[in-house]
Amino acid sequence: MQFFLIFILNVIKILKYAILVRVLMSWIRSSASPGRFTRFIYEATDPFLRVIRSLLPNTGMIDFSPLIAFFLLDLAEIGIAWLLT
Repeated sequence: MQFFLIFILNVIKILKYAILVRVLMSWIRSSASPGRFTRFIYEATDPFLRVIRSLLPNTGMIDFSPLIAFFLLDLAEIGIAWLLT
């Protein structure tokens, strides 16, 4: 059981880093076609962010879904860490 919870914690951390990389990549958008790494990051984070975007009201050009995702993933980390102690 403890191995499974630690595995989930690591997956959450990787997802948080992927979302952070996605946000940074959106600030530095290249005019060239996206490479494999960019496609991988977008495909890895899109399912999670798409669900959050569908629940949030339309805010125009500002996307708050990564911020909400970080908050939810932090809550999940806290909950799992609580289960481990």
